[in-house]
Amino acid sequence: MTAQQAVATTAGATAAGYKAVETLYHAFFTGLILTVITRHSVAGAAELMFRTYRRQHLEKFLPGLEKLGLLGLPHAVAAAQYHYLSNQMGGVGVEYVHETDRKVWIRYPPPRWIWHGTAICAVPSEVNRAMLRGWHAHNGVSLGNPRLGFVCTKQTVDGQPGLEGYYCEYDRDLAPEDRLRFAPDEAGPYFDPAKAPRVAERDWPAERLQKALRNYSLDYIRVVLPELLALFGPAEGGHLAGIAARQIGMQYQPETAGLLGVEGDGMEALADYLTRMGRAQDDDTDWKRDGDEIVIRQSTWRLMRGVARPAPGVFEAWNALWEGAASVLDRRIELKVTQRRDLGDPVFEWRLAQRRRPL
Repeated sequence: MTAQQAVATTAGATAAGYKAVETLYHAFFTGLILTVITRHSVAGAAELMFRTYRRQHLEKFLPGLEKLGLLGLPHAVAAAQYHYLSNQMGGVGVEYVHETDRKVWIRYPPPRWIWHGTAICAVPSEVNRAMLRGWHAHNGVSLGNPRLGFVCTKQTVDGQPGLEGYYCEYDRDLAPEDRLRFAPDEAGPYFDPAKAPRVAERDWPAERLQKALRNYSLDYIRVVLPELLALFGPAEGGHLAGIAARQIGMQYQPETAGLLGVEGDGMEALADYLTRMGRAQDDDTDWKRDGDEIVIRQSTWRLMRGVARPAPGVFEAWNALWEGAASVLDRRIELKVTQRRDLGDPVFEWRLAQRRRPL
């Protein structure tokens, strides 16, 4: 293999790893919301969506405007361009139409990113509306402009061809309940990609965009897990998060293993899978044999980067992803946690051993 071929192979493996992480965590986020809808309540799922998207908004909106070079634009334009550009970089289909400096449309055509595949059929209108309340309705507040609101004209969860609406700057200050309005009798203009904003390629090269896709999914889990546990409590919240994680880990293990190039079963295949997933998350992860067992160590936790003390229950829910994946790759193997970095140990450590009883 030439040096050039080796570089190409490494780049391909990195891209595949990013895709594996993006796929798993994207599914985990959708699965968490569906689990709350089906196992708790629609109202609970709506509140979780509101909290998740409001927290995301408060963390990311204003810094994102600066990163994307949108500061100084009219507020309706800046808000719509932020959603267009950031969602595109996160792999979300989105359209943008500038009608005036005070009225700018965005539209998320099917297939919807968040409600992946057939999940769209299980999402009530209230849950999707809560997302808009959490983020879109708060842009004017964050910009210090009490006249800026969002008008939603369509929702895919209601059987309409896309989530659509426009940012509108009114001639008056808006009361809190007026910051989000629904007008299903209105329809947006057609999208012309040639007139849409773009990010400079020199600022967002291919590798940075690949990482952005992965980080988009990771960041939703970083936010939603603590919010879920705070909303429903450690017992109920932990149950909901754990069963969703285990099911997603089982359901997506074959697909993500294929992306990572992991084949076969047995302890070494499982160790290889977990190690490659860890490294694709930018975590320092390795494994080694210890007698009849295999030890996997991870010394960082990219998912919770910047979180001083993750909420109780976050690790258990996250670890259930790997328990689910392990149970599919090889039911003869037990995955045991022997060290926890979130509890003060220097690393996360798992031990793989043969089960005494079938799972």
